[in-house]
Amino acid sequence: MVKLSNGGAYLINGTEVVEDSSDALAAVASKTGFLGTKEEAAKNSIAYSILESHNTSGNMNELKIKFDKLTSHDITFVGIIQTARASGLEKFPIPYVLTNCHNSLCAVGGTINEDDHMFGLTCAKKYGGIYVPPHQAVIHQFAREMLAECGKMILGSDSHTRYGALGTMAVGEGGPELVKQLLEKTYDVKMPGVVGIYMTGAPAKGVGPQDVALAIIKAVFANGYVNNKVMEFVGPGVSSLSADFRIGVDVMTTETTCLSSIWRTDEKIKEFYDIHGRSEAYKELNPGDVTYYDGMVYVELDKIKPMIAMPFHPSNAYTIEELNANLMDILDDCEKKALVSLDGQVDYTLKDKVRNGKLYVEQGIIAGCAGGGFENICDAADILKGKSIGADEFTLSVYPASTPIYMELARNGKLADLLETGAIVKTAFCGPCFGAGDTPANNALSIRHSTRNFPNREGSKLQNGQISSVALMDARSIAATAANKGYLTAATDLDMEYTNPKYHFDSTIYANRVFDSKGVADPSQEIKFGPNIKDWPKMIELTDDIMLKVVSEIHDPVTTTDELIPSGETSSYRSNPLGLAEFALSRKDPAYVGKAKEVNKIEKDRQEGICPCKSEFATAFDAVKADSRFADIDPAKVGLGSTIFAVKPGDGSAREQAASCQRVLGGLANIANEYATKRYRSNLINWGMLPFIYDGSDKELPFKNGDYIFIPGIAEAVKTGNDDIKAYIVKEGKLVECKFSLGRLTNDERDIILKGCLINYNRG
Repeated sequence: MVKLSNGGAYLINGTEVVEDSSDALAAVASKTGFLGTKEEAAKNSIAYSILESHNTSGNMNELKIKFDKLTSHDITFVGIIQTARASGLEKFPIPYVLTNCHNSLCAVGGTINEDDHMFGLTCAKKYGGIYVPPHQAVIHQFAREMLAECGKMILGSDSHTRYGALGTMAVGEGGPELVKQLLEKTYDVKMPGVVGIYMTGAPAKGVGPQDVALAIIKAVFANGYVNNKVMEFVGPGVSSLSADFRIGVDVMTTETTCLSSIWRTDEKIKEFYDIHGRSEAYKELNPGDVTYYDGMVYVELDKIKPMIAMPFHPSNAYTIEELNANLMDILDDCEKKALVSLDGQVDYTLKDKVRNGKLYVEQGIIAGCAGGGFENICDAADILKGKSIGADEFTLSVYPASTPIYMELARNGKLADLLETGAIVKTAFCGPCFGAGDTPANNALSIRHSTRNFPNREGSKLQNGQISSVALMDARSIAATAANKGYLTAATDLDMEYTNPKYHFDSTIYANRVFDSKGVADPSQEIKFGPNIKDWPKMIELTDDIMLKVVSEIHDPVTTTDELIPSGETSSYRSNPLGLAEFALSRKDPAYVGKAKEVNKIEKDRQEGICPCKSEFATAFDAVKADSRFADIDPAKVGLGSTIFAVKPGDGSAREQAASCQRVLGGLANIANEYATKRYRSNLINWGMLPFIYDGSDKELPFKNGDYIFIPGIAEAVKTGNDDIKAYIVKEGKLVECKFSLGRLTNDERDIILKGCLINYNRG
């Protein structure tokens, strides 16, 4: 189904793979006449050519990328524009699209969501952007329909910014990286590895893009096979997939923790651009005759079966056939994993979902950038036509990804077919994906064709004793389950003929409702600020020496950004830095905010001239000064801050607030065995936080929650590029040495940390 090469591999003429070995180049040469090196062959990837054309550094090992376009939604654009304004923004230098598909429910928090929308509209007018009103399109579908171009690059402030299937290399990052582009600076990254995704065969009838995606994620997530690399989809099997199918696989590549994705393009992608009235955006993209990849993932499309990703991660995947055959064992395993993910805060069971030997689910959702595509919904409608979802607990909601898709479903009759079954068809909205729409009942299980099934993504609150959970599935098997009134069913179990109606894109609704400045700014436009929209608080430069207090320890194998700052209704406060910070770690460590605030209060007092030797830090400073090496340390000049430890933080969303909330509460650092994604580590750096790595995952931590850690000379170490940091833990009145690493920091990243945050850095 899905297999991985042990090392690198050569792709010959797009159809033959030769895995790397001592005689691989000789074998390649004998087949093709290629006499170059491995390094030269690596330059023949599609990814390399696109990155090279966007790199401004002149050094392909150290990239400085300028993107062609930017895109954000209403959870992120307020903070981004506020940061850019504080840094001197006068005009959007490239097309910047502001969509409103996350905080679309304007009954949450009073007027604050719609206030954010009006902020976005007036900023689009003032700075020369594009504004997509609520319910018109989810961010990524609008980008596919209106922004993507073969060979171009798009940066988005949402982790699922992936348009590789359309020949566009797209990257999802935290807001500060978009700020840099708005200020005409660059996205700095070491040249990523490129892994080939070699596809053969064609999917069986009833198998959809989510099935293929989950099979790939299962194979590559835990081992980090594509971590921070580019996934390049090649091979003859690509041609068997429609544009919609490729898009559905591509958007899920985020869940592998890769940096970006790109696919070879062909007539089916040309047809996509033709249908959307943008034929000029297409060009054929293929790897060179001989291309070297850092790894190869073999995907036999004809062997993929309907999949289900059980709670609480997309990689926790099984075939539906396997689940049904081993139901109680797999459910028991999921419950044991939940004890870790949920910290035992609530009673959690899945075995009570088994009725007459079958798994019963209470809800089905087909939605958003992954599930809301035209072909997914049409196939689901075909499966459900003439049937009923029943009048019991099971419900089904369908969210087309854009109004043009919705209009076409109305015109071709599929909308009526769905509504007749008892399903509800709603407007374009990302809510079900992050916990702000269709929240199930307590202890319910929801099956969703969406992007993630982390804890709380469906809206439950552990602190209130509420828990429900999500399993990811393809729209077709969700529809088959709905036709079976909630009993888990694979679409391949049905004898179906799909109608495969042709899609007709009508851009009229966008012409009527989307504000497009055409790049023309209006400096006279006043920005509308609602009362919840607040400026970022002042942050000071890094002091020569710092003292940290550990205020939270998280020992889960992976910590998601959802656990660092919850989604759902908290998203309404993302335009209010201090208001949002009240929710930081609230579903993982409710004591965190109070502890961080206590430290921050002492640091604020220090800045006002009150010596911290009169605070809870007194005993820590006594231990420091008792050591002859640090007898001259002046506590009044030592910066104080909080820190958290997590084994592997940062999986999931690109949200900068996972870092900024810690920062505005006085956080100065994170300590981790490793960081799950580049984007989370970048968010820490851009908010002036030290991304410490403690390389001791095989042994007990030398510090614990509540300990103080003294780090002398930290500013000098950052300034001079010394990544090996000596730190001292206060233990029983003495200092115990330990070592941290900062990892590889660019010169700009060092300057940002020294200045205290990106805003300070940009102000100069």
